Amino acid sequence: MNVPLLALDDGALADRDDFRRDVLAGLGALPRAVPAKYLYDARGSALFDAICELPEYYPTRTETAILRDCADEIAKLAGPGCALVEYGSGSSVKTRILLDAMPDLHAYVPIDISRQHLDATAARLRNDYVGLRVDPVSGDYMALDALPAGINGARRIGFFPGSTIGNLTPDEAILFLRRARRLLRSNGALVLGVDLRKAPQRLHDAYNDAAGVTAQFTLNLLRRMNRELDANFDLSAFAHDAFYNEAEGRIEIYLRSLRDQTVTIAGRRFVFAAGERVHTEYSYKYDNAGIAELARKGGFSIAHTWTDPDRLFAVVFLK
Repeated sequence: MNVPLLALDDGALADRDDFRRDVLAGLGALPRAVPAKYLYDARGSALFDAICELPEYYPTRTETAILRDCADEIAKLAGPGCALVEYGSGSSVKTRILLDAMPDLHAYVPIDISRQHLDATAARLRNDYVGLRVDPVSGDYMALDALPAGINGARRIGFFPGSTIGNLTPDEAILFLRRARRLLRSNGALVLGVDLRKAPQRLHDAYNDAAGVTAQFTLNLLRRMNRELDANFDLSAFAHDAFYNEAEGRIEIYLRSLRDQTVTIAGRRFVFAAGERVHTEYSYKYDNAGIAELARKGGFSIAHTWTDPDRLFAVVFLK
């Protein structure tokens, strides 16, 4: 996951080149895998927003409730005149809670890989928060080495909600934190959302919803390949396969082939056996010790932790 920051005017073509390269490499390897970031085209981002509203999917509503309770405390810890930098901003729903609590914010910098989704979100925020400087950055937050020049001089407060840190392996999470520490600078901080370990059945239900929206989200990756890479996937011949690996402390998500089949992608043929899986995503769950270890190895220390009464989720202020 090492994509350079791209300009908005020439980024679409480069993004498609990256998508093609990573898909062909990932499907040509064993075990087969496609980076999770490619789940988030415009349709994928919209489907994920729908997932967040599902009754089984507790993380979003739980984190939102925590943020509503602690937003004023976060604002005090951040201080006046700071720049709020959000990694993987999506629709920025939870961000509005912080924006409302930080009226003296210098700027808001949303970072997202989906340009279409990012531009729409930025336009809505500019309309709803008149006078707020909104400087969107389209790119891979795992590789950013610069932020807009307009926020230079302001204290940088990172915001990484949604338990997205769990989509990274522990080594990737540490690498992200180290990069974030450099980008946010020595006087910066990071507000981090972390999904906590809990009963396996609750985790299973959250990623296998009765309405099948999560399955649509996973299968949308194949639809994107058909549209952008001239692939010929039959979506009915693949299934969403998600389960909790308790030993590793993570949800694992795959696309599983339902029959023997051959698919062409960007002019290359790939043979899938019945039952063969393509890995799309991990979602690691952490306990207090695990969060502390990530922070320490990433160059941060924990200033404050907020959780819900059932200890399903945590919001952590890292300095």
